[in-house]
Amino acid sequence: MTDIAARPVAPRRLMIATRESALAMWQAEHIKARLAALYPASEVVLLGMTTEGDRVLDRSLADVGGKGLFIKELEVAMTEGRADLAVHSLKDIPMDMPDGFALPAITAREDPRDAFVSNAFLYLAGMPGGARIGTSSLRREAQLRERDPLLKILPLRGNVNTRLRKLDEGEYDAIILAAAGLKRLGLAHRISAYLDPEDSLPAVGQGALAIECRADRPDLVASLAPLADRDTTLATTAERSFARVLSGSCHTPLAGYAMFVRGELWLRGLLASRDGATVMRGERRAPCGDAASADALGRTLADEFLARGAAKLV
Repeated sequence: MTDIAARPVAPRRLMIATRESALAMWQAEHIKARLAALYPASEVVLLGMTTEGDRVLDRSLADVGGKGLFIKELEVAMTEGRADLAVHSLKDIPMDMPDGFALPAITAREDPRDAFVSNAFLYLAGMPGGARIGTSSLRREAQLRERDPLLKILPLRGNVNTRLRKLDEGEYDAIILAAAGLKRLGLAHRISAYLDPEDSLPAVGQGALAIECRADRPDLVASLAPLADRDTTLATTAERSFARVLSGSCHTPLAGYAMFVRGELWLRGLLASRDGATVMRGERRAPCGDAASADALGRTLADEFLARGAAKLV
């Protein structure tokens, strides 16, 4: 049991900046509840915001500036003192943190897998040539095209409920979403099949939540640290290191997923051309007990990719 007397003293009021989509609000409410339980004397409140990534829905993220568009306004709120912290899906955070910000806590990971959602087909392999499948991810698109070049891959933007509505209205025969988001919103029943990492390697950080705050707030960094999950933090550190070395961004079909197996961290990575014609895969295992060793594992795998000619795909 955690010694209450040993806990850091949190500010009397904690303001959490969050996007206003249903999933982002669930995530923020989840962290709010955990903070309220940890620090009952603190008032924890939410500041809902609409980001540029939420407003621009007619173009792909790669075309309008990448996933960082989902967090810039929240960082401005923290810089200006209107918010103390922000809650993000870790996969939405650029690999290089902007100056002045830190990630003091990455919480325990939900299901990291991609989910196949369809009203017409029970599983991805059952889709015929020419079937329409929606995804917003170049990573998913490349792996789908490698698997079946005859599939018709269509862009899909919007929050989870918007994407499901588009499927239900017949714009797509199937869509691919993150299983974690569907489960968090109580929509696991919409999942037709889960895609194992062997079939669709997840995005770096997929399924994990990250808490961001200003780096010049050591009091806040200490207060948020108890929410961190050790295994998830080490796994995603390796994944993000792998992607960082390869300059992974929304413009690059890149995947990375790490998990502990028999005391070792097993990291798998993927880099591809968007059309799926060229797909590079690799993996490494090593004992990882701290952030430095996890970071080294990611860098080592990325260096192997570069030695094999990965630069031409980035």
